[in-house]
Amino acid sequence: MKLTAEEQAMADGKYGPGTQLAMQVLIAIGEAYDAPYMVPVTRTHVALSNQEADLWFAEKLAKGGAHCRVRPTVNPSFNPEQLNAICPVEAADMEIVQRTHAAYNQLGAIMTYDCTPYLERNVPRYGEVISFSESSATPFVNSVYGARTNREAAQSALCSAVTGVTPYYGYLLDENRAGDILVHVEAEMKSDFDYQMLGYVAPSKTGFGVPVFDGLENPTKESLMNLGAQLNTGGNVALYHIIGFTPEAKVWGDPFQGKKPKKEVTITQADLDGMQKELTAPGGKIDFALFGCPHFTIDQVATIAQMVKGQQFAVPFFVMTSSLTRRLAQKMGYFDILRAAGGEIVEDTCMDQPCWKFLYGKKGITDSPKCTYYTKRRQMEFVIAPLEECVEAALKGVY
Repeated sequence: MKLTAEEQAMADGKYGPGTQLAMQVLIAIGEAYDAPYMVPVTRTHVALSNQEADLWFAEKLAKGGAHCRVRPTVNPSFNPEQLNAICPVEAADMEIVQRTHAAYNQLGAIMTYDCTPYLERNVPRYGEVISFSESSATPFVNSVYGARTNREAAQSALCSAVTGVTPYYGYLLDENRAGDILVHVEAEMKSDFDYQMLGYVAPSKTGFGVPVFDGLENPTKESLMNLGAQLNTGGNVALYHIIGFTPEAKVWGDPFQGKKPKKEVTITQADLDGMQKELTAPGGKIDFALFGCPHFTIDQVATIAQMVKGQQFAVPFFVMTSSLTRRLAQKMGYFDILRAAGGEIVEDTCMDQPCWKFLYGKKGITDSPKCTYYTKRRQMEFVIAPLEECVEAALKGVY
């Protein structure tokens, strides 16, 4: 790769071993993808995980004196004070959380602990070159905003945060952002949940291509968030286009860049219903309800509050959000309504964190296939249903 004098200085260790390692990682990635050079990034987001490999790498960079030139927002962890009120956190888990927080804080990260930074604190503009990890974030910023990022790992995004650059390859290039599979959507698409199912169904028909959706009209931000999260979870899809809606698909020919699609597929309501049946656990008695994968917006919290006001949940009920959304819920009265019903709005965390061990081996209900995907290794079983049906089930204790 061709490096600038500053990039070469980083690679040679002028800025210390931490920055040197970060640049060496990016050079290796660039060489693997035949990138000709590095390009500057203006935003970064790191999918912090509180897992041992993540912690090892962050601490190694920090001990090597690295500091972020482009400060990243970070993915969820958990708030020990808040969660101890629900279930005591084990000492070993507390230690890894505290060490991870310390390492990222030393590196200069912005400790947002939110998997939807693209909605609140880290919103890129069209064409902006960035480095984002997190499975719901990369499709949203690429597709909805028209910013440019590859499907980064937590480590590669952190290396870009430290060095301020990323290898020039993949979705940073115009030609690689072209759609290649036309997806005719003939399903009803009447709720955000339908977009969850569409996201999970589409890769089974399109493979790893860039899908271009036809037949979708004015989806909500929650629909777009869910569509991207499931596309990337179910099929490693970090970019999609919606004809007449997303910025690189304003008219019919735009997303294909003058070429014909490699193939066309059709997705029907039967496909969505069939995917729900394939993913969901059988109905019956449930032990808890868990939402917020990705983090719930204030509008989703409002939907729940309107449904449960004056009622009581039959099972433990948890909503995961950003700290900003939780505070908005407090200001708007939704927090008190959910608390009165026996529910909790929990900030800064994710179902893939060790704070949910008290739910292992139990059967829950959620609206998110991504939630069930990540919790299979945690021995958690989920019924998957539209949000409104989930809330009704939590009030009854059965689906």
